Amino acid sequence: MPLSEFGLIERFFCRQTVKNSTTQLGIGHDCALLAIPPGFELAITTDTMVENIHFFADADPEQLGHKLLAVNLSDLASMGAKPVSVTLALTLPTPDEDWLKAFSKGFLSLAQHYGVDLIGGDTTSGPLTLTVQALGLVPQGKALTRSSAKVGDFIYVTGDLGAAGLGLKIKHGYRCDDPDAALKRFNCPNPQIETGLALIGIANACIDISDGLAADLGHILKKSQVGACLDWEALPLSSAVQTYITATDDWSLPLNAGDDYELCFTVSPEKVAQLSVPCHKIGIIEAQSGLRLRKAGTLLPLEMKGFEHFY
Repeated sequence: MPLSEFGLIERFFCRQTVKNSTTQLGIGHDCALLAIPPGFELAITTDTMVENIHFFADADPEQLGHKLLAVNLSDLASMGAKPVSVTLALTLPTPDEDWLKAFSKGFLSLAQHYGVDLIGGDTTSGPLTLTVQALGLVPQGKALTRSSAKVGDFIYVTGDLGAAGLGLKIKHGYRCDDPDAALKRFNCPNPQIETGLALIGIANACIDISDGLAADLGHILKKSQVGACLDWEALPLSSAVQTYITATDDWSLPLNAGDDYELCFTVSPEKVAQLSVPCHKIGIIEAQSGLRLRKAGTLLPLEMKGFEHFY
């Protein structure tokens, strides 16, 4: 007997042991009810992933469940928000029980790790499309934004750059000696929640790297009405990415490839000593508009581009 909509929800998505303190009413009602503690603001983000646009048709469903939630939590991390709850909307060609079991395992395992409560959503029939709305709490007036970078700020990133992009290259046929690490970065990113929380009151501007460093840093520059210069030699690159660049001369990969889900943020020089998170200084905010790259002693203009749905 095929699964009903409510049977699907009950069987695969009501197994959480998490009950976030903000949740007053969750799954099983027309709306969820949340209590917002005094002194906090609610940060809200929504992301949609579509088969053959954001993920391959043969994607492992457990990894896909993890990634769907991770990319939304990454948005909260970039604002310095602590995640509390999510809603999930699934459009499914057919309710495949094995797929749903694996997908819900990946999704709910990450939710459990961060104490996130699944409080509602929707299911419908159609081409495979996955949507999450994530909600988090940030101290009132303290949210990290894209619009507060200052001239003279140093630019930092967490983690290394381009590994997820290399994973995508591998999916498209590029061969390397050790593909597993890059594929893991592409398939199972880790949202930088703890880092985002630690940057409150220290970073001036922050964004997560979803569409590529140049594009996402470009959003900070435009919102803050400043420019920047990056130092190529300072970019943190894995040995696999360095090997790829040497073999292909495609040095744009760590600048333009998406799916890293690291944080890029700016810090005033006088606050650098307060940084307590692992990060790499890669450049400086300048008054001159635009983005530039200093590479082997030469200053090159950079386009602020990355992944784009409509162009």
